[in-house]
Amino acid sequence: MKANKGKTCTREREFLYKFNAGNQRLVLTVPLKFPVQENANHLHGRLMLLHNLPCFIENDLKQSLSQFIEGESIKDYDKEAEAALEAVKSGEVDMHQLANAWAKAYTETTLEHARPEEPSWDEDFADVYHDLIHSPASETLLNLEHNYFVSISELISERDVELKKLRERQGAEMDKVMQELGKSLTDQDVNALAAQHFESQQVLENKWTSELKQSTAIQKQEYQEWVIKLHQDLKNPNNSSISEEIKVQPSQLRESVEGNGRIYEEQRQLEESFTIHLGAQLKTMHNLRLLRADILDFCKHKRNHRSGVKLHRLQTALSLYSTSLCGLVLLVDNRISSYSGIKRDFATVCQECTDFHFPGIQEQLEIVQQVVLYARAQRSSKSKRQHDSVNRNGGNEDKSKNIERNQSNILPGEFYITRHSNLSEIHVAFHLCVDDNVRSGNITARDPAIMGLRNILKVCCTHDITTISIPLLLVHDMSEEMTIPWCLKRAELVFKCVKGFMMEMASWDGGISRTVQFLVPQTISEEMFYQLSNMLPQIFRVSSTLTLTSKH
Repeated sequence: MKANKGKTCTREREFLYKFNAGNQRLVLTVPLKFPVQENANHLHGRLMLLHNLPCFIENDLKQSLSQFIEGESIKDYDKEAEAALEAVKSGEVDMHQLANAWAKAYTETTLEHARPEEPSWDEDFADVYHDLIHSPASETLLNLEHNYFVSISELISERDVELKKLRERQGAEMDKVMQELGKSLTDQDVNALAAQHFESQQVLENKWTSELKQSTAIQKQEYQEWVIKLHQDLKNPNNSSISEEIKVQPSQLRESVEGNGRIYEEQRQLEESFTIHLGAQLKTMHNLRLLRADILDFCKHKRNHRSGVKLHRLQTALSLYSTSLCGLVLLVDNRISSYSGIKRDFATVCQECTDFHFPGIQEQLEIVQQVVLYARAQRSSKSKRQHDSVNRNGGNEDKSKNIERNQSNILPGEFYITRHSNLSEIHVAFHLCVDDNVRSGNITARDPAIMGLRNILKVCCTHDITTISIPLLLVHDMSEEMTIPWCLKRAELVFKCVKGFMMEMASWDGGISRTVQFLVPQTISEEMFYQLSNMLPQIFRVSSTLTLTSKH
């Protein structure tokens, strides 16, 4: 049918309509091209308006025009059908091929005959993992993940030691060269040595990057194959080796060496918890927590625990494929990369443990960069069309001129999301772009960073993220300008804005109970922490306890 349709040629026919106007007999002649693409009602209206036809012929003209178009179209279809039948009879068209094409088109367009979409490997693995993590095999799964984690951590430790030795050796060489500068050596010799050192570092880093990438790929494949096999074995009740397969063997659990210098120190963590009710008529209960902690503590695995089963990871694994996800807000600059600052530290934590469910952090960032470039190109094209339109209308070109900037960067208030299954307590990371303005004391509720928090909370509502951790002061580290009045003013602004956003949640998700964690840097004083703790119940409506006493 598609081939025949492609051969259909355009034919022009004349539509004749005769009518009487007083003593005059008039004839309306309209050339029409078939097949007619325009709606018959629209065509009729145009004819009435264009030829200034009397209103008393309107209904009759519409009926005659519709009958003419329908009749001529049927004649064309009949001719095409006869030509197609002749082609089949003469053998010009293969009958079996035509029948297969018809059957395929029918099954694809008819729902009851259409084949169901086959689930992807990721969907199958997610279902299998969800079943196993909620079974007695969960302990074995966590032990296996921990062993893989220790293995990658040891590789990273070896890499760091080797890179450190190389830099120390190169530093000693450069010191010797600098001492001879101006005597037996020139600036060109220094530059050549620096280039040689840089090339040596790049070669060593590339070698370790390749080795780590290969190791994580092997671990991911082995893990997924083992999970699928274990799930299949559990379905067989007659398999007697299952109990031995999922049994925890303490001798097989690998523990990291405490003297390797990569153990994270656990500092004293201050914490206050509150239960609040928000809403005008239908109130919703939420949990609030104020914590003094490093934001990456929610991502890092604890390698110095003697038990192979990581209890702090169990809840995260249980809720990986659920409607109770955990999120974290990271404050980053406008470049989508992992080369500096908190982004580098976060990427390092992500790379210390293989992600068995989602792509690696670098791969996800590359996808985000492509999406940003595509979105910027679309916006640039649209703004250019608007700019040209303004210029044609005599607008001021200087006012409508856009500021040139790097199209791969994001703006303050915008954020991108990465997914993780290999972090300690979170599943989703929101990378919120902020600028140096957040360090000033004059930001308002309309600041891009605050509006970014609102959009993040909206995403949480629409994507089942029930726990979100937010930097209360919109910074990860304290500096000299962040005085006590500065901290109190910033905390009050964020508390009030988040309260308003949480009240909006009722219209977004119908009023689901959530947990919001406000994080302050570890370097903040205890006195400042408790001042913030006293401020929170003054802004939010904290649930009061009721003491019941019996009368004797």
